[in-house]
Amino acid sequence: MTTTPKTSLPARRLGATGPVVSALGLGCMGMSALYGESDRAESIATIHAALDAGVTLLDTGDFYGMGHNELLINEALRTAPAAAREQALTSVKFGALRTVEGGFTGYDGRPDAVKNFAAYSLQRLGTDHIDIYRIARVDPDVPIEETVGAIAELVEAGHVKHIGLSEVGADTLRRAAAVAPIADLQIEYSLISRGIEEKILPTARELGIGVTAYGVLSRGLISGHFTRDRELPAGDFRGMSPRFQGENLGRNLDLVDRLRAVAETKGVTVAQTAIAWVLAQGPRHSTEIVPLIGARRRDRLAEALGALDVTLDAADLAAIEEAVPAGAASGERYPAAQMAHLDSER
Repeated sequence: MTTTPKTSLPARRLGATGPVVSALGLGCMGMSALYGESDRAESIATIHAALDAGVTLLDTGDFYGMGHNELLINEALRTAPAAAREQALTSVKFGALRTVEGGFTGYDGRPDAVKNFAAYSLQRLGTDHIDIYRIARVDPDVPIEETVGAIAELVEAGHVKHIGLSEVGADTLRRAAAVAPIADLQIEYSLISRGIEEKILPTARELGIGVTAYGVLSRGLISGHFTRDRELPAGDFRGMSPRFQGENLGRNLDLVDRLRAVAETKGVTVAQTAIAWVLAQGPRHSTEIVPLIGARRRDRLAEALGALDVTLDAADLAAIEEAVPAGAASGERYPAAQMAHLDSER
């Protein structure tokens, strides 16, 4: 006997050729890496709650916890009701090179490496295919055509269903799309990270490529829950993030206070307002945009899902953007060394 998820969420198709997914996806990175210790049982319970609510897109990377995150998703899917498991789609990033100590040393987009990474991910996920596969950052030593061509071969062999990209600029997006159909571009997009609006979003729209937006709450910075006196645990990426440092943090939280005033007039939370704003950008830019919610706990997941019930009219959007104008963020979104890896910032 099987059961079905209790609810279904609004659906969006990722680009002209991609899969239909829930309007919000679950980003699972924080359950294994970069935000300090996490609770394994709560992480699995959160994935189960997401599936039960109708979330169908689970996003991960093979380097999140050096494979830990894929194994976690494997366990969560194996222990979920069959119907929910069958509706789940996996989006996997690959290519990051790690050290034993947890450092990052670069990216590998060579065709043989692509197929090697995929083989290990399939094993860890316990599946015969990956729904969307993408290199996490462009390998500067390998033409994007070769990397995408290797994924296209995996598609032809049935090991991958759709090709995605991550953090690439408009020119690279065009080059990749000339090789094979691209379902979606995964890229940071939020009220305080709007750089993609000038060239990247219009190019994605022109090429029929969807967008999965990560960092919609800027790693908790604009969630309404981050405080000025919060002490971050060892191993938390935000301890090195420019937007969380010194005066930058204070200025950015001033923006959050202004956003909170708008949220209160709507009777919703800051996080719901910020997520609803990203959801509203798809129709505004004629591009399908699916926000990825990095919830590690069920209560944060429930709050995020509430954004789907928030309706923003033109006056609401204007008030939100007056509170947090484009370009108002203080500090870059990554430390300088990581910014250098972003094809999207060139």
